[in-house]
Amino acid sequence: MLLATLMLKRFLAIALLCCTLASCGWPNSALSSKLDSRLDQPSLDQPGLDQPGLDQPSLDPAKGNLATATFAGGCFWCMEGPFDQINGVISTTSGYTGGQTKNPTYEQVSSGRTSHTESVQVVYDPKKVDYATLLNTYWHNVDPTDSKGQFCDKGSQYRSGIFYATEEQARFAKASKVKVAEEINQAIATEITPASVFYPAEDYHQDYYTKNPVRYKIYRKGCGRDRRLSQLWGDQAGH
Repeated sequence: MLLATLMLKRFLAIALLCCTLASCGWPNSALSSKLDSRLDQPSLDQPGLDQPGLDQPSLDPAKGNLATATFAGGCFWCMEGPFDQINGVISTTSGYTGGQTKNPTYEQVSSGRTSHTESVQVVYDPKKVDYATLLNTYWHNVDPTDSKGQFCDKGSQYRSGIFYATEEQARFAKASKVKVAEEINQAIATEITPASVFYPAEDYHQDYYTKNPVRYKIYRKGCGRDRRLSQLWGDQAGH
């Protein structure tokens, strides 16, 4: 009886791990696609399925003098938290950018055929936090040496990138890239390109790390994100 109970617990733990890992594109396989189609899918009337793209900057400066910054660092679930912790950040939104397809869905983007990348758009108050601080947070939460994706998620849809909304952001981003290359003494694969239309992801992806903390932690650990960040950044590694 005890053996049967232990086996059941082990089976349930493995099943949870597999479902969780598959949810953010790991591994990219027929199994993950099948699990994705059954896991956390919203109803057709759930908000977020057909939202218009947001051009940079997404907010009118006259309405509070806010600014936007857009970053890509692999699975967008893992990129909201680090910015949410910063004083002066108003909001973070997971979404898709850099592609040609209008109003892409998660399934379309995760297939790698739309040229979009999973990204996070940060709305912040420049009077409370500057863009340089956001860049510092960004670099310490990605593996800038990976040209094939991020951590366990591979494919162009998971590439790292900084999408600048202004020429000032471009200058800061490019200067920080040079500094990072010198700091870790490695070539940097992270792309720095002009911001284009940003499409918010489906509602069930937003704030995933707070809505599904257990699944999120299992996914993050299983993907090897924290292990690799510690290797690269040591005590400065993001979490």
